[in-house]
Amino acid sequence: MMFLDGLRNIVANLGTPRDKAFSSSYELTRVEDSQLVAMYRTSAVAKKIIDMPAEDSLREWREWQADADQISAIEAEETRLGMQGALIKASKRARLFGGCAIFIGTGDEDLIEPLDPTKIGRGGISYLTVLSRQDLMAGEFETDPRSQLYGKPKFYYMMSLDGQFPIHPSRLVILIGDDLPDERYGEASGWGDPILQSILTDVRNLDATVANVASLIFEAKIDVVGISGFNEGLRSGGQSFEKMVLDRATLTATGKGINGTLVMDKEDSYDQKSASFATLPDIMDRFMQMTSAAASIPMTLLFGMSPSGLNASGDSDTRGYYDSVKVVQTLELTPATQILDECLIYSALGGRPAEIFYNWRPLWQPTTKERAETGKLIAETFVAISGLDLLPPEALSKAIVNGLTESGLAPGLEADVEEYFEGGVPDNEGSSTDEDTRINQKKVLNNGE
Repeated sequence: MMFLDGLRNIVANLGTPRDKAFSSSYELTRVEDSQLVAMYRTSAVAKKIIDMPAEDSLREWREWQADADQISAIEAEETRLGMQGALIKASKRARLFGGCAIFIGTGDEDLIEPLDPTKIGRGGISYLTVLSRQDLMAGEFETDPRSQLYGKPKFYYMMSLDGQFPIHPSRLVILIGDDLPDERYGEASGWGDPILQSILTDVRNLDATVANVASLIFEAKIDVVGISGFNEGLRSGGQSFEKMVLDRATLTATGKGINGTLVMDKEDSYDQKSASFATLPDIMDRFMQMTSAAASIPMTLLFGMSPSGLNASGDSDTRGYYDSVKVVQTLELTPATQILDECLIYSALGGRPAEIFYNWRPLWQPTTKERAETGKLIAETFVAISGLDLLPPEALSKAIVNGLTESGLAPGLEADVEEYFEGGVPDNEGSSTDEDTRINQKKVLNNGE
């Protein structure tokens, strides 16, 4: 049975074998690693498409939520291991080649066994090693749907000078380039597609267009000189005639360049051919737009262009791009580094307090004016809430301190307030009682004196 899907018109040949678009089809041509490296090293656009999202997703890094001493210990451990730099390097390679991994070195000899973070003591992580896709080969794939590794390799083989040895996936931070729609299309490699695989045509067309425009500049103006008896001279004069013509052309060009006067035979002719560049900027802009759309990076960021249009600032495009980076942080980087983060906490603290977690710092940094306006809105909101007299002043005070701290208007305010109250309640000599303190807090919230 044959199924026909789509618009067909026999009279107009639409959807029939006589339709010129009928034979159009998509073919997958895999880009070789050598070609990927050549593009990355020679095409500024391709390099920026690879590097920019990787750097943006990790440049502001993370903000740990814990006690001050614990945060200092964790951040010191991140610095010792070079964790941020290793992740940026691995993320770039994953985008370029379709995959990359970071090996968590703990000094454990039995690498085929799963890594247990609870068995890592203080300073237990010895090093982090970035491994390219070419350094690892996927082993047998998990086919049991009840397993967490379903559709993924049960282990990887690491290539070394001494041969190859298996490593359990839990000992690796696996980063993927372009995720495949189904693991079966990965040819059992355990990796994804290079980012440039799907946008190769757009990048290549843009680079070729720019190169042709640059070449066209050299042909912008061509002098055309007609020499009487030129063809006959070539047939009969041989090399002596050729030399005479070249010498004459050189002399003519030199004289024209000195005083702007062209000296030539009366029977000869002279003309100039000029190329038109009127539509070239529009053509280049279209190719740039297509490349920008394919890479999911705004033109203002990818090409450093000023936004066009009345009152256009480019903020909306930048915010949209930052939102997409946030998705990568939340749905790709966080799950990929989950075991490494657990090992990091144990290695830094020697244990795992349950209340410790982290947030990705925002890429969009508000201005001082925006932070001040946010703080004003927070204060006005809490004043309105306190006027309802529905919540205790202590709870409102804590909430407004948290709000002002998290907005960035008063960094460190929360810690300063906690330190103040941890000092104890002053005695009655010249001091307020607990009840007086609560009354004063309520007055402050109500803009009282």
